[in-house]
Amino acid sequence: MLLRIELERSNIMPLSFFNTMTRKREVFQPIEDAKVRMYTCGPTVYNFAHIGNLRAYIFEDQLRRYLQFKGYTVEQVMNLTDVDDKIIRRCKELNIPLLEYTEPFKNAFFDSLMRLNIQDAEHYPEASAHISDMEEMIETLLKKGLAYRASDGNIFFKIAAFPAYGKLQNLDLSAMRSGERVSDDEYEKESVHDFALWKAWKEEDGEIFWDSPLGKGRPGWHIECSAMSTRYLGKTFDIHTGGVDNIFPHHENEIAQSEGAFGQKFVNYWLHCEHLTWDNEKMSKSLGNIIYLDTLVEKGYSERVVRYALLSTHYRQKLNFTMDLLANAEKALVRVDDFLFELKKHQDGEQASTVTDACRQFLEEFETAMDDDLNISRALASLFDLIRTVNTYRREKDLSEADVDLIHSALRKADSVLGVIFFPEKKSSAVDEDWINEQIAERNKARAAKNWTEADRIRDLLKEKGVELLDRKDGTDYKVL
Repeated sequence: MLLRIELERSNIMPLSFFNTMTRKREVFQPIEDAKVRMYTCGPTVYNFAHIGNLRAYIFEDQLRRYLQFKGYTVEQVMNLTDVDDKIIRRCKELNIPLLEYTEPFKNAFFDSLMRLNIQDAEHYPEASAHISDMEEMIETLLKKGLAYRASDGNIFFKIAAFPAYGKLQNLDLSAMRSGERVSDDEYEKESVHDFALWKAWKEEDGEIFWDSPLGKGRPGWHIECSAMSTRYLGKTFDIHTGGVDNIFPHHENEIAQSEGAFGQKFVNYWLHCEHLTWDNEKMSKSLGNIIYLDTLVEKGYSERVVRYALLSTHYRQKLNFTMDLLANAEKALVRVDDFLFELKKHQDGEQASTVTDACRQFLEEFETAMDDDLNISRALASLFDLIRTVNTYRREKDLSEADVDLIHSALRKADSVLGVIFFPEKKSSAVDEDWINEQIAERNKARAAKNWTEADRIRDLLKEKGVELLDRKDGTDYKVL
């Protein structure tokens, strides 16, 4: 039975986040005391997600997990954009239906989430399944005079009719020329235009359209998130997240549509994740400098190492992704694994107040750091402070079984947020424990005979099967990768 540590956290600052809307750190207070409603911008399933995309999803997972750590129930919505300009163009080029084109990308996305130990959201609404919600919202905006139909049949949001437009990005609208329109889903970030809510069907759209009271056509990208978020979370909810590149125009347009339609505040806290860069340049498909999870795994890095590398830098700092970053993440996790392995061998001593105090201090420092806008660097530092303190004590005295239970309890508590210490192992039915132990015994014989070629062959064979050997002073252990 794991022991519990009761924390005394007087004079500790409450949980706070940097709110993009107000440009300052604010104490977090959800609408409902025990529940947080959160919307996260999910993938556009036009292609496979790369690690730049995955960094944002790991940040959002870290946020979700920490809210749960604090005792909140979380209702999270992550949309799947399966209707947009790029997807429609690609479907037309390949002459295949929309859902047939997007299905493999959806499946790959969920596979990546699972492999990186990212928790499931409560809802994954697909744009193609919520067209009626979008139609209803657009009709409301038309009735309120916040939208209008152009001569080509497209329906646009009228920015001039919504005076609060630009408050998230802090835009100066004085230079905007009234009546300028843009129908593309993605457009120049510095341009302020009336944007499309509904796009009238054109011949190049092929078979992708909906017969709607608004006319034959399809929704614009921005209305999708407004309709789906409010459909599941209500007209006002607690947290909206996404990458910094979503701030304008996407999130700005969401605010205008939602507050324009419902006449009340859309979101209380806006949290945005910075770019992941490669050689200090933003990672994107258009620049051709993207890296996929499978590529890193093929190079020998586990999903666990990738997760650690992507979460170890604060979400509001740019993360320059390099092989050195992965190598450092691997070293950090080896240090954690070595610590856990050594704990197995020290359970003969008497319970020590030094260990109890170290575990309590670790959890207090971890929580204090994460309360400070998810200060992950300080949180990870507290983990390695615990390892250092326990290792120093262990050089003098053995740990007791109660000490080990207490350490495991503290680590599991923190790992409910980190998701990297007790990472789910990948089991292979082709590799069983008896076979692994037989191979280790054969390798030990080869090493005793100084047959290093045979010893290396066995090590490589085990690694191919997903088993890493750990040579210790008192023998050889292993872990399943």
